[in-house]
Amino acid sequence: MSKTEARTLREEARQAKNRIKSGFWQKCQLNIEAQKAKAREQGLNESKVGRFFTEKVSEQIAGKKEDDFYIKVKEILLAEGEVSDAIGRLTDKPYYDTLTYEEKQRYNLNLSEKYLRALERFRRECQFDVLKNV
Repeated sequence: MSKTEARTLREEARQAKNRIKSGFWQKCQLNIEAQKAKAREQGLNESKVGRFFTEKVSEQIAGKKEDDFYIKVKEILLAEGEVSDAIGRLTDKPYYDTLTYEEKQRYNLNLSEKYLRALERFRRECQFDVLKNV
């Protein structure tokens, strides 16, 4: 284990200890239970709600930020809904123009797959937005 890895591991352990001391996990548990209760009242699946908010806590701890691509997709979906030319709007035109035919095909397939994952994530988040606003 290198010196930087040890330092990183030591820092992670320190942060974990601070989360325990500050009651972070108790607050998370109470929040998730409250969200499940709201879901129950609204007839939503409690286990899906629990998994969704647990995933959000994990992302928060890992320090994950929303990537630029997802932000673009989210803006399009919020402004205009699902559009038929989403892939065209998300394409990096200057880069795309430099590609060969085969590379363009691969780029389109990768972009399409990435868009579908972002769309699924958006739908999942919208499904539980109702709970955040209640």
